Formats: sequence, C-alpha cells, structure tokens
Amino acid sequence: MFDVKKLFIDVFDPQKGERVTVMVDVPRDGVQDNEGWQARRLMAARWRDAMIQLGEDRAFEVNEILEFPATGGNNADLPERGTLGSQDVDLMQALEGSTLVIAMTEFSATAPLANIADGNEDFRAASMPGVEERMEGTALAADYSKVAARCAAIEGVMKGAILCEVLFSTGHRCSFDLRHRTPEMDDGFLPRGKEGDRIINLPSGETFIVPYEGENEGVPSWTSGTIPVVEDGELVLFHVAANQIVMVEGDSDLAFHYAEFFDADPARANIAEVAFGVNDKAEVTGCVLEDEKAGFHWAFGRSDHLGGVVGVAEFESPDNVVHQDIVYAEGNPVLVDHAILVHPDGRRISVIEDTKFLM
Repeated sequence: MFDVKKLFIDVFDPQKGERVTVMVDVPRDGVQDNEGWQARRLMAARWRDAMIQLGEDRAFEVNEILEFPATGGNNADLPERGTLGSQDVDLMQALEGSTLVIAMTEFSATAPLANIADGNEDFRAASMPGVEERMEGTALAADYSKVAARCAAIEGVMKGAILCEVLFSTGHRCSFDLRHRTPEMDDGFLPRGKEGDRIINLPSGETFIVPYEGENEGVPSWTSGTIPVVEDGELVLFHVAANQIVMVEGDSDLAFHYAEFFDADPARANIAEVAFGVNDKAEVTGCVLEDEKAGFHWAFGRSDHLGGVVGVAEFESPDNVVHQDIVYAEGNPVLVDHAILVHPDGRRISVIEDTKFLM
C-alpha cells in the first residue's frame, strides 16, 4: 500500500516551524476543465490532509489550498493573484511565505517556482504538472534511495563531458553540446536547507543538463543533427544546427504544425535540455511528468530554470513561453539505441547501449 506520509518524510523531511502550501491551478475562460484535472485537485486535497496529520506530529503548519487561474502554458509566468482558502491573496507573497510548496497543477509551474527559489534560500518546491493518482502505484512508489544512486552515477560520468552523442532507433543522430554547463539531479530528495537546486519534479528520477546555447561571443554551439519525433503515428524530423531547430521535415499536418509553431517564435526552437530518466517504477502512458523519468529525453524552449540562458524575455510574448519534453523510453515509438558521453581527453562513456542503460 502506498503511504503518502512516508513519501513526505523520505522526500521532504519537513521540520518544526515550517509552512507548507499545496498549490493547484484552476480552469478559467479559454482554459477548459477536464476529468484528469478535476481528479488532480481532489488528490491535492487528500495530500494536504495527509500533510496536516504529519504536521501535527512534527509541529509545522499547513496552509489552506492555494489556487490560481491556470496560465494555459507550461512554465509560463504565474498570475499576480490567487486564492488561499477563501481569501484573495498576492500569489507571489503567498508562495514566498512558504518553506515548502507542492504544486499539483495542470500546467507546469517549474520555471516560476525556480525563480522564487533563486531569491529565497528557505524555499523549496515539488512541481507535479499532470500528476495522476495511479502514479502512487508506479513512479511515486519507487525506492528513492536507489533512484538517487542511479542519478548520481550518471551525474558522475556526465561531469566534464563536452558532447552527448545520441543514435535513435530510426537511424538518425544528434550531438548535444555539453560545454560550459554542469549536470544536475532531480533525485527525489528535497529536505529543508538542501544545497543546490531546490526545485524537483515529483515523481522524481533524472539527471539533466542544458546544452550550451551559444551565448558566449564567438563560441557557437556544437549541438547539431536530426531528431525524430513521432506523435499519433506520424514521424517528423527536426533538423538542428547551433542548438536551434532550423527546419522541420515532413509533409503531414504534424510537420506543418511544428513548422508554424517554431516560426511564430524562434525562442521555442531552442534545445533546452538533455536528460536521462532512471526511475525504474516509471511507466510510459503519455503523461510527460512520469514518462520522462523512464528514459532518455530532451526538450525545446525555455531553459533558464534548469541552468540555461533562454527565459521569458527571449520570447516574443509571454504567451509563447514553452518548455516541452520529448521522451524516448521503452513504450515510446522511437527509442535511443546508443547514448555516449564524450570527454575532452577522448574518453567515450556509454550510458545507453542497445536501448538499455548500462549504469
């Protein structure tokens, strides 16, 4: 049986005097409700009740549910106002007054929460966009000590690497430039006072890095190649140069969609993340929050919340902001045959070989 209080202790270890907030987004004009979203809000209320029980044992406070109008886009900036219980509040003030936030949202709030953490050493948050109750029997139920060990193993061989060479099961290849960057772990541990990144996804279980985006004058990015993307049975090819998606190849509606999508705002075409998901309980079902913890993935769009340089200001409009992951784990139509980390001294360390993790 899944024990949510045990998860809270293992992941957050909340301490005396803390203030915990469970946060949800709610439908608004132009952003319609759905069954999964409704179920998530009920799940948030249940998790808050469990946190209250733990707070009685450990002497910390739990706020009323914090609601805010949905942004309508993943990692877009949050609105100014929200509701804490029945009280209208300044959303940023309510969040900044918390030491721990659990964001069980429809649209990812990871980036704006990361910005708060950057300016507040006693703030940490678990971002859970799209979380589903069934995950209590899959990725949320993982042994996070083992998940953390896998994340650390990959971080150890990723440090100092200059390239990640990827061969997809379609035969296409892409090399991701890892220079001028440091890998980070989303390993499922977020205690108070944690050093480094104080924002995690939950379920957790990945080691990630933002490819070098060419921000240093006279030093272009080496990220280049061809990335296959399949949606609803349709294959399109993203041709990449200098860490940008420069052309979408295909004659389907999907190809036309992506071509227009990237043309509408060039910041969307930025290669924003390369990651290895290593949660052995994660299942691929189409929910990116869990899918990405099951294997290799990359993302396009915003990157500043992960250590890159592309933020809201680089987009032509805040409404265009996006950070979208594409996953290649078992259960997806395209896999990664090989993923190799290349170091300056010539070492080539395989992380994935014949679609299987070696570490």
